[in-house]
Parts: sequence; structure tokens; C-alpha cells
Amino acid sequence: MHSLSPERQDDAPAALAKRRARAIAAIIAASATFALSATLVKLVGPAIPTAQMVLFRCAVVLAALSPLIIRAGGIRTLRTRQPLWHAMRTLAGFGGMMTAFYGFVTLPLAEVTALGFTMPLFLTILSIPLLGEKVGIRRAGAVVVGFLGVLLILRPGASAVPLIPALVVVFGAVCWALAMIAIRRMGKLGESNVTIVAWFSIVGTVLAGVLAIPVWVTPTLLQLAALVGVGLTSAVAQLLMTDAYRRGEPSIVAPFEYSGILWTALIGFLLFDEQPSPTMFAGVAVLVACGVYILHREVAVGQRGH
Repeated sequence: MHSLSPERQDDAPAALAKRRARAIAAIIAASATFALSATLVKLVGPAIPTAQMVLFRCAVVLAALSPLIIRAGGIRTLRTRQPLWHAMRTLAGFGGMMTAFYGFVTLPLAEVTALGFTMPLFLTILSIPLLGEKVGIRRAGAVVVGFLGVLLILRPGASAVPLIPALVVVFGAVCWALAMIAIRRMGKLGESNVTIVAWFSIVGTVLAGVLAIPVWVTPTLLQLAALVGVGLTSAVAQLLMTDAYRRGEPSIVAPFEYSGILWTALIGFLLFDEQPSPTMFAGVAVLVACGVYILHREVAVGQRGH
């Protein structure tokens, strides 16, 4: 049995700390890049239909990821024994993207981002019937408290809040939760990440293309640049997020995803004169606390399971 030298014993914690720091930096950068993508959507959204924006997003991301797909085997990467899980992941993810884009156009950026934080709550709930996971009283309690945070954000009865668009965004969070469940399940069944990404990118592009045809609006050069920018920033954000979770543990990395609310609140204030209310920030604080707690409980339960 070999022991580490004193120098290596000193280097190991330093290397771990460096890797974690890079992971945190990557996830913060990913959140900022997603905020930039949302900003571009909001800028062109009033003139360009949602389906058309999603088409450009999917098509550009597919083009950016094509070298990876080709390197992994090209057409062979589409071979799968999990067509139903791919269908669920693709349709749910597509629905989540459509509703998010709609939300960015119709609601303040920070509010859409905040409502997106409900995804871990729905993920916890839906994992019970769909994945057979057991949820203890602590996580169940966190879910209940989290929905109280949602009420603070929505402020039912307040005329300042467009309730229907907000509920559409919440429905989108349910869709993202379903997509995450499908990805989890396929991961456990041995499906490769490249196959999952390839199917979603290709089918998403086709679906968005079909929906965009009857409502197509020919974009100006500036709008075209913004639409391509939506796809490029989305691709960069996905790569940054993947790098973050490869370098750092989810329990350390995931809480920093919530930095997205700071970016969207700042951009919304500077560019669109959006001023989130103290009540909304209180609701965000509750949602963030519950989301982080649920994550740490999942990690703790998983460790005991091993």
C-alpha cells in the first residue's frame, strides 16, 4: 500500500479546491450566459413568434454540437432501446423551452427565472410515481414551503402580476422536471449523453420548424443576428454547465445556479426598467433555500444508500 508524500498530501486538497473553484466559476458563467440568451429573446420576442425563436435556438445548438455527434459515431448515436423515454424527454423539454421563451417576452426576466426555480419541487414530486423514489418527511416539507415561496412571487390577487403567463411559466417548470426525470432514467439504463442530446436537438428542430412555418416572420439582419445569438449563447451556457458538473460535486455546484436571478434582475433593471418587488425577492429566497435543502437531502440519502 503506497502512502502519499508530504508534498502530494499538501497538493491534493489544493487541487480539489482549485477544481471546485473552477466548477463554481463555470456555473456562474453559465447562469450569466443563460441570462444573456433570455435578454436576446426578450429583445426580439415582440416581433418574432415564439416557435420561430425556438427553431433558431435548436438549429444553432444542433449545428454547434454536430462535430461532437459526428465524432461519437454520427447516425449510429441515434440507435436507442429507449424510444419512449426519449419521446418524453424531447416533448417535455420542448414544452419547457416554448413556455420559457413565451415567459421571457411577456414577463419580467427575473420573475421568469424565479418561477423556473420551482423545477426541483416538481422533480421531487414526480420522481415518486415515475422513478419509484422515496421522499422523506423533510424533503416533502421543503416542497410545501417552496410552494409558499411561489405564492409570494405570484402574489395572487395583485393586479400587477399577469397571472396566466406566470402559470404558463410554472407549467414549463413541470415540463423541465419531466425532462430531467427522463434523462435520469435513461442515464440509469446506460444511454449515452450524446444520444440524449442528439435526439433532443434533432427532434426539437423539426418540431419548432413545423410550428414556425404558419407564423413565419422574415427577420431583419439585426433580428437574425439576435436569433443566432440565442442559439450560440445557449450552446455556450450548456457547455459551461456540463464542465461545471464534471469538475465539481452537484451539492457544491448547484446552489450557484441560483445566481441567475441576480443576472436577470440586473439586466431587467438596466435594459427594461423592471423593478422586482421585495415580495418577489422574499419568494425567491424561500425557493432557493428549499431547492438547496432538497438537493442536500438527496445527496445525503444517496450516500446512505451506498
